[in-house]
Amino acid sequence: MQKIGEIKCEIQAAEPGEYATLFEKYKEDTRSGVRKLLEQLHKKEEAYQKELLRTEKMKEFERKYEDLGYVCGIDEVGRGPLAGPVVAGAVILPRDCKILYLNDSKQLSAKKRDELYDVIMENAVAVGIGMASPRRIDEINILQATYEAMREAVSKLEPVPQILLNDAVTIPDVTIPQVPIIKGDAKSISIAAASIVAKVTRDRMMVEYDKVMPEYGFASNKGYGAAAHIEALKKYGPSPIHRATFIKNFIG
Repeated sequence: MQKIGEIKCEIQAAEPGEYATLFEKYKEDTRSGVRKLLEQLHKKEEAYQKELLRTEKMKEFERKYEDLGYVCGIDEVGRGPLAGPVVAGAVILPRDCKILYLNDSKQLSAKKRDELYDVIMENAVAVGIGMASPRRIDEINILQATYEAMREAVSKLEPVPQILLNDAVTIPDVTIPQVPIIKGDAKSISIAAASIVAKVTRDRMMVEYDKVMPEYGFASNKGYGAAAHIEALKKYGPSPIHRATFIKNFIG
């Protein structure tokens, strides 16, 4: 008879497609340890089915517009920080996209975002990144800089999409038809994917900035106005990546 420890390893390593086989394999095993393991597996199966349903619901807009051609999701990150760029992501996912756990990047852990970033980059039809620097944000304001970053992200896509799904905004000076969706990063897998790509890209940039300007804590605060960041700003003054129009209330 197989040891419970071995069965545990087998169940923990199992992929969703293997769950039914494992239930069948151990259904006659009456040992309490095995029954508990099968109970855990049953909960994993339930969670997996729930995630499948959630993901299918998030394909509503993609399905609605897929007959037009390539559907692209767009989102941005970094409108609120005191430092660093605003970054936009544009993602075209395959029609039969099987990626699970896509969601508004703010709802995911950093570890999960990193995992999904790699999956998106590997499976997407196309990914475009656009950004506007702190200086550009000061020049034209954050909203216009965000639009500029979004246009840049779209311009990098190959193939060119036939429809854009945007998180709540309509981007000026874009000829491709657009569909603004309120809280789109929680309602569309394409926008969620764009949200994750933009967030991971920007976070990694801020970690790199932290290496050359460690006094501001960019690796942890990502440029947002955390108390320690504001204190450092008052103590050391602005860095080259601070947004002058955002920090005027914090420095003399």
